[in-house]
Amino acid sequence: MQNFLGRLSEFYDQAAALLGMPDISMSWVDIVEILIISFLFYHILLWIKSTRAWNLFKGIMIILLFVLIAAVFQMNTILWLAENTLNVGLIALVIIFQPELRKALENLGGKNIFGSLFNIGRTEENKFSDRTIDELIKACYAMGKVKTGALIVIEDEILLNEYVRTGIDVDAILSSQLLINIFEKNTPLHDGAVIVRGNRVVSATCYLPLSDSLSLSKDLGTRHRAAVGISEVSDSMTIVVSEETGKVSVAMRGQIYHGIDADFLRNKLKYLQNRNHEVTKLELLRRRFKNGKKDSKNLNE
Repeated sequence: MQNFLGRLSEFYDQAAALLGMPDISMSWVDIVEILIISFLFYHILLWIKSTRAWNLFKGIMIILLFVLIAAVFQMNTILWLAENTLNVGLIALVIIFQPELRKALENLGGKNIFGSLFNIGRTEENKFSDRTIDELIKACYAMGKVKTGALIVIEDEILLNEYVRTGIDVDAILSSQLLINIFEKNTPLHDGAVIVRGNRVVSATCYLPLSDSLSLSKDLGTRHRAAVGISEVSDSMTIVVSEETGKVSVAMRGQIYHGIDADFLRNKLKYLQNRNHEVTKLELLRRRFKNGKKDSKNLNE
């Protein structure tokens, strides 16, 4: 270890001499301190990426880039605005992300702190299998035949922990029998949404945000509006089984597809299974803007 630290210090001295940097003595304590700070900063970024704060973090980076440009070109008005809104902005961030910060502190005090540090990020192992696709399709159309209402949210890259916490923990391997039993009428878990993460049902009776888009048909009930609502704020896919008609619908990217068949549903699930990209803040804003334009058009008509 000492040999490694000595070589690292020699490398820094040589690089400093080549670049004309001042001679700064560095001990092994300084190197350990840098490694600890880097480790913590890395995992904080991973935590940010697994919550809604990731999109906000990217937005803050863009704002800081504009402030940097303003500082280079001496744009005093922009610099004055940035300086005077900094304190208010920090307080606003704490208020907005209070649930996420509270959850992070709870995990920090938990027994599985080191396990949670290494498993914060999403990996491709979280993608659901072909068996899960078959079970979802089987359950949805079985419930459709007997007109059992259902609302199933399939999580993708953006974690839905804030909605998972509104429901009842299930944490069971997904199967058609499980879904049919959950949504059976007059059972304790039938009301609300089921959230699927990977190959498991993580929570039931979850509350979802309702879409306020006026472009949606007035004939659609709460389930369909909730399906569109969650697709507007995340990259998830939601399957809806109508209790009135028994038809199956899918909501993605702020859009809903009605009366789909099993092949269409399978194609959408395959697309979600193989997709490997992150929905940006710009994409979420585009969905809202698109729905807003439709709403304005409807109002003018």
